[in-house]
Amino acid sequence: MIRPKPGKPAASEAVERVLIQDVMPYETPDRLGDLQGPAEGQITLPHHVYWGPRAECDLGQPEGVIKAYQAVLREGTRTDQTELLNAELLCSIWPLLMLPVRCRQLWEGKFPHLTQRPEETL
Repeated sequence: MIRPKPGKPAASEAVERVLIQDVMPYETPDRLGDLQGPAEGQITLPHHVYWGPRAECDLGQPEGVIKAYQAVLREGTRTDQTELLNAELLCSIWPLLMLPVRCRQLWEGKFPHLTQRPEETL
């Protein structure tokens, strides 16, 4: 019989993994109205928010908005969020954003109207 080395679990033992998204300290603004970023044009994401190539995002294109907003919501500080995100634009694209569960829960818990469809807010 082969026994695992001391301190190492056997292959059949489940090992609980901790993912960065499970412990990452996501930030939010105090109020959704604090998000005064541009609603159109080009923005360049700071390196600490988006470290890949092509950090420029065209807010006139859906893929540009999604790329920018996902990065800023996941990685941005409260200051980044208030400078780069626009509250109206965020509300309109919220359902399209792919975010870590904890990040989405934090934002929706603080701003429940993000989960409402536009016709529900009229």
